[in-house]
Amino acid sequence: MDALTLVIGNKNYSSWSLRPWLALRMANLPFEEIRVPLNTPTSREEILRHSSAGKVPILKHGALTVWESLAICEYVAEIAPAARLWPEDRAARAHARSVSAEMHAGFSALRHALPMNVRVRGARIPLPPEVQVDLARIAAIWEKCRSRYGAGGSMLYGHFTIADAMFAPVVTRFMTYGVTLEGRANDYLNAVWALPPLQEWIKAGAKETERMPETDAIAESA
Repeated sequence: MDALTLVIGNKNYSSWSLRPWLALRMANLPFEEIRVPLNTPTSREEILRHSSAGKVPILKHGALTVWESLAICEYVAEIAPAARLWPEDRAARAHARSVSAEMHAGFSALRHALPMNVRVRGARIPLPPEVQVDLARIAAIWEKCRSRYGAGGSMLYGHFTIADAMFAPVVTRFMTYGVTLEGRANDYLNAVWALPPLQEWIKAGAKETERMPETDAIAESA
C-alpha cells in the first residue's frame, strides 16, 4: 500500500486534525505526519501546497488527496476494514453515521465558547444558555449510544469507531473547561480521555510553543 501522509495543524488547538489522526492511530495504520502551525503569515501558503481547499487536515495517499475530517475517516475505514471503524450492525452503523455528521456540522455555540486548548485543565468559565443546550445534547447522545449500542466495550458503540474520533475533541474541551457529566456519559468521557493515542496527542500539544492569544485568553480568563 502507498504511504499515508496526514497534514495537521497545531495539536494544542486543531480539533479537526485530531479526528482523522486518532482514527489512523486506532486503526494501526502507519503514516507520516506534517504539522503546519496555524494562524501564522505562512500557514495558508503551506497548507495550499497540499490541498487547494486551504484547510487542515489533509490525507495524502499516493496520488490521492482527501480533505475534511469526516471524509478522511471514511476513507480510513475503507482501507482498513479490519479496524471496524463503523459498527457492523446496520442500524448501529446508521446511528453512528448520523451522530458523526451531527458533530461535524453542528454545535457551533460550543465550538466558539470552548475552543480546543489541551494545555489547560479545569478552566471553569460562564456557559451561555446556547452552550448549555449543546452540552445537554452531547451528553444525551453519549448516554443513548452507550445504553443502546455500547455493550461489549467502553466506546459509544462498544469498540472504537469514527463516532468516537469525531467526539474526541469534545472530550478534551470538557477537560479543559471543567465540564462535569453524570452516569454513562461521564464514564464515556473518561474512557476516551484515557485512550493512549489521545494522551500522546495531548502531551505533544502541551509541548508546542505556538500561541493563539484570543483562544488562550478564554481559558486564562477563568
